[in-house]
Amino acid sequence: MELTPDYYMKQALRQAENSFAEDEVPIGAIVVANNQIIGKGYNQVERLNDPTAHAEMLAITAASGALDSKFLNECELYVTVEPCVMCYGAIKNARIKKIHIGCMEPKHGFTNFVQDRTKIVVNKGVLQEDCALLMTTFFEGKRS
Repeated sequence: MELTPDYYMKQALRQAENSFAEDEVPIGAIVVANNQIIGKGYNQVERLNDPTAHAEMLAITAASGALDSKFLNECELYVTVEPCVMCYGAIKNARIKKIHIGCMEPKHGFTNFVQDRTKIVVNKGVLQEDCALLMTTFFEGKRS
């Protein structure tokens, strides 16, 4: 089996489904190093009563623990929805080299606020329809 960006984004979507099941905003993230998932996370803001408990933050914390390092230089992050500015700061500080994003976040995504001059590579639109559908379904349920 070839380990493509779609494969890894499907793993991030599984994490997002955990958020959805717990009535959290359904965002999931994984950190990959050497073709292995070393960190996973899904939104747990409500569950933990913690505004920093975003999927990316939890995945980065897990990956840092797995590598016993604050730097994740050789790692890639897969996240179902574009990270916010807080998460982007953590991604940058962790020195993650590449971010794969499912769907963009037009209101609160980091690209609306940050003009990146670093060497972080951003790959947008990985399984975009699947990632967007999960968010749409969640918020439609909240409105009805």
